[in-house]
Amino acid sequence: MSQPQPRKSNPSGHRPPPDWPFVAGLLTLSGVYILLIVAMLVADAAFTSVSSFGKTLATPEIQYAIKLSLISCSLTALLSLWVAIPIGYLMSRFRFPGKVVIDALLDIPIVLPPLVIGLSLLILFQTSLGRMVERVVPVTYAIPGVILAQFMVACAFAVRTMRATFDQISPRQEQVALTVGCSRSQAFWNVVLPEARRGVLTAATLAWARSLGEFGPLLVFAGATRMRTEVLPTSVFLELSVGNIEAAVAVSLVMVMAAVMVLMIVRLFGRESLIAEENPT
Repeated sequence: MSQPQPRKSNPSGHRPPPDWPFVAGLLTLSGVYILLIVAMLVADAAFTSVSSFGKTLATPEIQYAIKLSLISCSLTALLSLWVAIPIGYLMSRFRFPGKVVIDALLDIPIVLPPLVIGLSLLILFQTSLGRMVERVVPVTYAIPGVILAQFMVACAFAVRTMRATFDQISPRQEQVALTVGCSRSQAFWNVVLPEARRGVLTAATLAWARSLGEFGPLLVFAGATRMRTEVLPTSVFLELSVGNIEAAVAVSLVMVMAAVMVLMIVRLFGRESLIAEENPT
């Protein structure tokens, strides 16, 4: 029978301090923030009644805002992926002159105030080039303006997510594919992109959720016209502007439920993908 190993003593002869103060501090700080989130959601739910919630959702304006929000956010997420995947791959795998400058430019929609982005879009479409586009497709204070305003902010977050994803993927398998005769595009589609599928899902979710909560650029560039460019964030603004706080809270709860559903779906598919990777058979 093996003898138990003696416990190694501290060379200094002093016992280390207990861990419970550190763990208690972590739990306290984490708990305060989590409780604050829960308290806000409970306060919103308690502020309105079920009948008032249903009455608000039954109005044609709110139904239109829900429909436009779902369509615009989904289109924005797809457009963001379409742009973020190649930019993220380019910034992760290649070195070229001006890369630092481009990297900084990609962060501008993240660090700028949302109102500034909306104002910049509005000024852009007042130029001669913008007017040419407006003659073909009305953008300003129209539905395409809603999608463009959401896209300008959401795509920046998707780009950062995809670059971090490609940075975490080892280029070794890609190099092996290149040495056996694959082109760069074949190696990307057959080797790199399948490895990045979880990052793609995360980027799409982040872009969708960011689009759902976008308000500043929409208000400046697309406006808040009922039954035209009204989405859920602008519905909250419009209801607050007329003093209908209960309806504003009801719309806010719709946004919360939509965000929670999307996050739960992503967590579920992400877990299934992880299990499939760990158990390929």
